Amino acid sequence: MKRWTAWVLLLGAGCWWRPGQDAGFESFAETYVEELLAMRPEWATQLGDHRYDHRLNDYSREGVNRDLAFQRQSLRKLEGTDPARLSEVNRVDYRILKANIESMIFRLEDLKEYQWNPMVYNVGSAVYSLVAREFAPLPERMASLRKRLESVPAVVMAAKANLRSPPRIHTETAIQQNRGTLRLIDEGLQPYLQRMPDLEESFVQARRRAVEALEEYGRWLEEDLLPGAKGDFRLGERLFRAKLRHTLESEMSLEEIRGAALQDLKRTREDLFATAGRLYPQLFPDSSPPPDPKSVVGEVLGRLADSHPDNETIVEKARQSMDQVTRFTREQELVTVPQEPIRIIVMPEFQRGVAVAYCDSPGPLETRGETFYAISPTPADWPPDRVRSFFREYNDYMLQELTIHEATPGHYLQIAHSNRFRAPTRIRAVFTSGTFVEGWATYAEQLMAEKGFGGPAVKMQQLKMRLRLIINAIIDQQVHAGSMGREEAMDLMMNEGFQEEGEAAGKWRRACLTSAQLSTYYVGNREINAIREAYEARQGPLKDFKAFHDRLLSFGSPAPRYVRELMGL
Repeated sequence: MKRWTAWVLLLGAGCWWRPGQDAGFESFAETYVEELLAMRPEWATQLGDHRYDHRLNDYSREGVNRDLAFQRQSLRKLEGTDPARLSEVNRVDYRILKANIESMIFRLEDLKEYQWNPMVYNVGSAVYSLVAREFAPLPERMASLRKRLESVPAVVMAAKANLRSPPRIHTETAIQQNRGTLRLIDEGLQPYLQRMPDLEESFVQARRRAVEALEEYGRWLEEDLLPGAKGDFRLGERLFRAKLRHTLESEMSLEEIRGAALQDLKRTREDLFATAGRLYPQLFPDSSPPPDPKSVVGEVLGRLADSHPDNETIVEKARQSMDQVTRFTREQELVTVPQEPIRIIVMPEFQRGVAVAYCDSPGPLETRGETFYAISPTPADWPPDRVRSFFREYNDYMLQELTIHEATPGHYLQIAHSNRFRAPTRIRAVFTSGTFVEGWATYAEQLMAEKGFGGPAVKMQQLKMRLRLIINAIIDQQVHAGSMGREEAMDLMMNEGFQEEGEAAGKWRRACLTSAQLSTYYVGNREINAIREAYEARQGPLKDFKAFHDRLLSFGSPAPRYVRELMGL
């Protein structure tokens, strides 16, 4: 008898799975994943399941209601079992599944972002994901793309029906991203279309209608929605506390995060002062350091920032830095370096406006594919002073630090390890913890500095980045659960975190556009470090870094609390 049939019979008899047996949970989890991927086809594509590449999500109010009803029903069914009677791997996956279903219910029922965030309706990624990777022959992918383009007018219709009084900053960003998506469809697809000269007329028509729909949507965003965009970008304390809990899957409260961050801010600044003091005589051999440690840091960082890339050289310099960090990681035997391909690309325009770089790895369900390390050049309309500020922030040494975070031994390496994890269900393949992912990447920066990569110049950038992740957590909660304004945030970032004006301005914007995500870096970093500290308290100072880190990365990407349990710490 098939397991799903047995599950249905048990439900029909008013029973749930038997205590001490895992088959029922595994059957339910797989049934849930199947329905979830069918309901969210864009997510399925990102994960590497290409059965639904021809569809876009249902953004209509009816689609939202169906999703919410499905999550509620699934939670009720899931709560009918005792996780203590499951195997260790299934106990963890039960908790991960329950936490993520509860999070999705919160987002649909309480947060209701589909009503106030026009960025939700950006279909650029759904288009780009079908051409960026050659997971199937081009004609097959273009056939799926045609179907998705045919659905673009329905997405625009849903956006216009659902959106009411959004925050202005979200609306302005949506306008910018919509222009990028239009260029992607109207111009960016041309190289692929040229490879298919006999493309059917139906594709041409679908593309034209999608462009027309997005052009009309852009006019509506600017002329109708933007004038009334008076919504508050701040979540407020109640919603922020709930979102923070769902996002982090950590036992740390808002107050505990803030208290720890303020203490770590002080300690990290002291480390930065000491490192700058040691580096000053090398950079200024004919000068005496100023008496104020903060001035010493400022002068050292300023001199290091003089060596920086520009829009023409940043990609090539990132490529060189990737070679350097990969070689160092292997030579020092810090962790197993994967063989999966990684390629540096210029960030697609429709994705710009939030972060300067990202790592786009193939989904855990993907059978083939490469990782993209995307770098964002400065927007064309930036004035020269802001461009200069940007590249002084992302100078040659900071670019090495950024490459550690995004590539090796950061995101690229960790996600490659994660994608190898196998369990009786696909729960950990579908649901990953941003707290663990960002926690590892920031720990990787710290690890490389600990081992001496790049010397004190890169150590300065690592400590500056650590100040940034600490300040991120402070700003995140002070903006969304408090009343922090732009001036106060800029002062904290520039004067306490030594950030350039352009970087600080971009982070203020990101803090307004997102919530809870900026806290994942700091909380994740603390919890990854806590795992190492617990291990060393039991085993003594770490000697076999590779064995320890390979095991740390062997469980997929669950929240750090689960990794610590699985390592017996």
